[in-house]
Amino acid sequence: MAGSWIVAVVALGIALAALAYARHTAQRLADLTAMYWQLKFDHGELKAKVDPPSPAAPEPRATFVPLTQLKR
Repeated sequence: MAGSWIVAVVALGIALAALAYARHTAQRLADLTAMYWQLKFDHGELKAKVDPPSPAAPEPRATFVPLTQLKR
């Protein structure tokens, strides 16, 4: 009877340790995710400062071309 209690207490201790480790790992993952997105945002901001976008190409003019001129 005492042996089963010892096994149960040891199993409970291991389960609590695993739960604490899982919580620590989840918090670390959340921190790393936040740092990743902050770095991605900062990189985009700095890239926009260094390489400004090139001027937009002018829109093509839509003019009427008669089909008789295309046959020539």
